[in-house]
Amino acid sequence: MHPTLVAAIDVGGTTVKAAVYETAGERPELVAGSRTATELSGSPAESVAYQVARLVGELTAAVGPVRAAGVVVPGIVDEQAGIARFSANLGWRDAPLRDMLRERLPVPVAFGHDVTAGGLAEYRIGAARGCASAAFVPVGTGIAAALVLDGVPYRAGGLAGEFGHIDVGHALTCGCGATGCLEAIASASALGRRYAERTGLPAEGSLPVIEAAVAGDPDAEQVLGEAMAGLAQGIRILASLLAPEVVVLGGGLFSAEGLLGRVRALVDEKLPFQRKPELRVAALGDEAGCLGAALLAADLLVGT
Repeated sequence: MHPTLVAAIDVGGTTVKAAVYETAGERPELVAGSRTATELSGSPAESVAYQVARLVGELTAAVGPVRAAGVVVPGIVDEQAGIARFSANLGWRDAPLRDMLRERLPVPVAFGHDVTAGGLAEYRIGAARGCASAAFVPVGTGIAAALVLDGVPYRAGGLAGEFGHIDVGHALTCGCGATGCLEAIASASALGRRYAERTGLPAEGSLPVIEAAVAGDPDAEQVLGEAMAGLAQGIRILASLLAPEVVVLGGGLFSAEGLLGRVRALVDEKLPFQRKPELRVAALGDEAGCLGAALLAADLLVGT
C-alpha cells in the first residue's frame, strides 16, 4: 500500500467526481480520476454509498490501494455527527452517511460538506493561501459560503454558510420561500431566468446574459447589474460581521472579464469604516471539492 495515496469523492446532484491523489507534497497531485452520473435509485443515501465504494474500488484496482478516503456531499451536513442532514437535490434527510461509507470502504473515511471542502482547498493551497480568515463563495446554480476564521472552518453543525439566503433587499421570492434572498437575484440560474422573463429569450445560466450585456443589451445589463449589487450587499454583510481578509469568488460567473472589478467597486462604496476584504477569483476551479476531500483524507493520516 502506497503510504500517501488517498481517494477523494465529490458527490453532486448530477455528477460524482472520483479521484486518487498523491498527498506527499503540499498540494495533492492527481493520479487518476473519473466522472460519472450520480446514482439515486431506491434509497438515495444507500445508492450513493454503494456508488462511492464501487468507484473507489475501480480506481484502486487501476492505481493501487489507498490509505484513506475523503467523501464530500452537498446540502446541510453535520460533519461532527457524520450525518447528511438534508439535500433537496439528492433527496435524503438525516442520513448517517459517514457510518454507511465506513461500512463499505476498507480504509478510514473523512466525511464532509462539498463547499466547505472547496473552501478548505482554496484556503490551504488556492486563492486564500496565507490568510488567517477567508470566505469562499461559489456562485453557481445556488450560492453558499465556506467560512474559515482564524484558521478554523466555522460550521455550526452544518448550518453556517447559507450566504445565498442573506436578505439583500429586493422583492423577489426565493425558492426557499423567503423574500430578498441573494440567491434569487445573483445565482447563475437566477440570471438566466430573470433575463428570459424580461425578454422572452431563452438563456441557460449566466453566460448568455453576460455575453448579451457585453454586446450592449440593456435588459442583460440591468439583470447583471442587479446581481452584482446584490453580491456586493452580501459581501458588505460578511465584512461587517466577520471581517475576512479575503473573499474568494468562484463559479463560471467570475471567469468573465471585468465582473470582479465591478463587484469590488460596489463593495468599496458600501464599507465606509469596515475592513475591506480583498476579492479574488477562485484558483482551483471545479476541482476544489475533490482537492478538499483529498486534504480531509490526508489529515486522517497525520501521525499514523
